[in-house]
Amino acid sequence: MKSLILTTVGAGLLGTLAMACNGSANREAVGTSQQALEALVPLQGCGEVETYVRERYVAEVNRVVDQAIAQIQKSERGACYQGYDDAPTAGAAGGSSGSAPSSSPSSPKASESSGTNNQVAGVDEADFVKNDGQYLYIVANGALRILKAFPANEAASVSKVAIEGTPKKLFVEGDRALVYTSIPKTGATTPSSGYGDYSGRSSECTYGYDCIPSGDGTATRIIELDISNRAAPVKIRELDLSGSLLAARRIGTAIHTVVIDAPAAIPGLLGYPEDSGCDTSDLALQRQKSIAGWEALRAKNLALVAQADIRASLPAITENGTPAVGACGGFYRPGLAEGRSFTSLVSVDLSGGPLTSASVVSDPGVIYASETGLYMSVPHTRSDEGMWYPSMTDEKQASTVHKFRIGATPALTGYEASGTVKGRVLNQFSLDESEGHLRIATTSGHTPEPAVHSTMSILARSGGSLVLSGKVDNIAPGEDIRSVRFDGSRAYVVTFKKTDPLYVFDLGNASAPSISGELKIPGFSTYMHMMDAQHLLTIGYDADDKGDFAWFAGVMLQIFDVSDMKNPVLAHKEVIGTRGSSSEALTNHLAFTYFAPKNLLALPMTICEGGAEGSFGTTMTFAGLMVYDASAAGGFTLKGKVAHPQTTSGGYDSGACSQWWTQASSEVKRSVIMDDFVYSISDKRVKINGLANLAIDLAVLPLDD
Repeated sequence: MKSLILTTVGAGLLGTLAMACNGSANREAVGTSQQALEALVPLQGCGEVETYVRERYVAEVNRVVDQAIAQIQKSERGACYQGYDDAPTAGAAGGSSGSAPSSSPSSPKASESSGTNNQVAGVDEADFVKNDGQYLYIVANGALRILKAFPANEAASVSKVAIEGTPKKLFVEGDRALVYTSIPKTGATTPSSGYGDYSGRSSECTYGYDCIPSGDGTATRIIELDISNRAAPVKIRELDLSGSLLAARRIGTAIHTVVIDAPAAIPGLLGYPEDSGCDTSDLALQRQKSIAGWEALRAKNLALVAQADIRASLPAITENGTPAVGACGGFYRPGLAEGRSFTSLVSVDLSGGPLTSASVVSDPGVIYASETGLYMSVPHTRSDEGMWYPSMTDEKQASTVHKFRIGATPALTGYEASGTVKGRVLNQFSLDESEGHLRIATTSGHTPEPAVHSTMSILARSGGSLVLSGKVDNIAPGEDIRSVRFDGSRAYVVTFKKTDPLYVFDLGNASAPSISGELKIPGFSTYMHMMDAQHLLTIGYDADDKGDFAWFAGVMLQIFDVSDMKNPVLAHKEVIGTRGSSSEALTNHLAFTYFAPKNLLALPMTICEGGAEGSFGTTMTFAGLMVYDASAAGGFTLKGKVAHPQTTSGGYDSGACSQWWTQASSEVKRSVIMDDFVYSISDKRVKINGLANLAIDLAVLPLDD
């Protein structure tokens, strides 16, 4: 279980919400309100906020000690608390991360160019590369780089601006750029136990099959620059957020950023009692001594919690070194409370003005945003003790979903409602907002668990609650979700155990959603893209069926004809390489470029060959960008490749052929198409190639100089 407290600071935020908490039976009936543990209670002033957060630490200390004592009392190996295979973790938080001239109005731009592969039209997603049809804007290797990209024969580096920390992503809108960089946390300490210790992930969790988005444990700096003179960008604003970057969206000039603050480390807090020796000759005596040691630890840790400076652990936002928000304003707590992390939404405008922020005391979750709402889906697992959601009485896994109002101005930002669904989401594509409803696809359990299955739920807002309107349950028993795509009144879901069932859902009636059609084929898709209203373009893995299970094999591209909802048809299929072949686009949609005006598909790719019977390929034969002519009528025709050798000798590192399917990556990370040129982007370089002959490099611009 996770905790849910809301903190809101700034204009346009909700007032008091009523909480109704009772022990009634599972509220499964469609159309009834899911009030109870999702509802929020206001905390008045810093005193109540600090008291509440301190209570969360007290609860965690007691949980860890009680769990340890329970293990000692039932242990058949003696009561020695060192060397336990199942020793308590002390409650660590987190999931189960120039010299060229400036532009002028007469400078030519591409007549058409690809942009960021955003999930929702009108909602731009932060990425490490942006383009405007003339320039590429890239954050890499400690700097913001602006490259003159079009026309190709004028390609050059225009400017390089050193960025403190580790620059990760950016937005560009007109003559403004907003750069996100990770910086060390101020005053960060290394605790002596797992209490409050949270390092986050070293890599971003974009797919979510075996990770939960959690940030990397650093702080975030947001730097706004005036780039009207591309050769000489000027910093005009700097915001420091105490949390690490989780997600960011742009609607017009309004920027909405989500960060996660890990639980504060309380100095001196211990995870285990001091070792008093381990004598197994008298197990009863050793058990008594061990329990006494844990009780002494409880007393010491509770005393440290009582003295801790809780105020210093609250989320902080400064602008140019000055606090940007008031202290302890608008905090809320839920009926069911546990955990100490803060997830914060911060909204600013590129045109200036005050910011708005809202924070939830909750472990992080998957972020999805429409043009009017930002949702966070947080997974929970039921424990043997403690409270649980009345509407989820029969479920072991559930997700709370919090909706925040967002829009084209920061003043709109504010908390709206919360609800609960069974299971957990895969990634942001598992959620979608349409005509006032949230549609959400979840999986309960994990393959090969026998009880694993999936659910499609539709929620509607009713006051402060997201209420179940309708659902389809027990989808694909024994299989879990590998990809989801919503398109208007339809949804497409791929599950997998041995084959790839593609399910087509009819969501036209929110109170009575249904499965219209199904198609079973080998392998599975990890990302689905709407080629047009009647065709799905997908990337995933082929599979080698072995009876009770199936190996994942080479990278697989497919085009499905879904014009008949009741009868989806596989129209075209292309398999690249063998087991171990990989692409950044398999687990990160921002690396997937389908350029509809030219029917072009550009994909970063690592091709491995060899291997059999479940073994990985032994030889890498290609690393770079592959470009296909891709159409519903003609299928896939390889147009050419752009090689990005990995070694100084011009070869490839075959050691990368052993990557697990959920850890997909490739040398090339992104691609951009401008008129008749394709730009392939790695951490080291940008290559420019003509679509007429992709084997010839027209220009190579280094990024690691």
